[in-house]
Amino acid sequence: MRKAAGLRTLEAALIRSGLGPVAGVDEAGRGCCAGPLVVAACLLAPKAYDSLAGLNDSKKLTEPVREQLFPIIKRRALAWKVVVIPAWEIDSIGIHVANIEGMRRAIAGLEAEPGYVLTDGFRVPGIPVPSLPVIGGDATAACIAAASILAKVTRDRMMVDLDKRMPGYGFAAHKGYNTAEHIAALERLGPTSEHRRSWRNVRDTGAIDVVTDEPDLPDSRRVATDTAHAR
Repeated sequence: MRKAAGLRTLEAALIRSGLGPVAGVDEAGRGCCAGPLVVAACLLAPKAYDSLAGLNDSKKLTEPVREQLFPIIKRRALAWKVVVIPAWEIDSIGIHVANIEGMRRAIAGLEAEPGYVLTDGFRVPGIPVPSLPVIGGDATAACIAAASILAKVTRDRMMVDLDKRMPGYGFAAHKGYNTAEHIAALERLGPTSEHRRSWRNVRDTGAIDVVTDEPDLPDSRRVATDTAHAR
């Protein structure tokens, strides 16, 4: 059995019970000390397309495979939404609240209304339709796996761009995670405006001034979103 076929078992059962269409929600960047939190919601069509046979948890896929699936997911999905929550907002409300708020925004932004929502790992209060948290959902449900790919590819691309704007930190390589290379650069150069000041390892640098790149750097305080039209 192809991986994606196995991932559709839960969704198929919900649809047979009259609870479809089913949307999946996932995030990327929760554990990073730099960069945004990116949350995606994806509403897949009931039909299992051969082009999506490789769907799996984004962390288990290679970067080329994720990049290959990214446009296919957007093209085949009934609807999708990507929400970007910047570092300053994470510092303001906390990572867990930011995660929940991002999931709410992503679901609310879908241009086709889901009948049921599957979330990866924990319950999200305030969703206006029935929902279920699925432990390891990005490796269990196709719609969550698709959302995880949308979130991760979007965020990885943003971090590669950030590396060009703020060289020296290695953002393109570690994507903002707490690697030895990143911590060494943080201690050497100080935090940027894209570092999360609520993270202990960022605070422990003792730096006060925010390192920025160019005056025309796009305002990171603007919450960026992408939406596909409903099919």
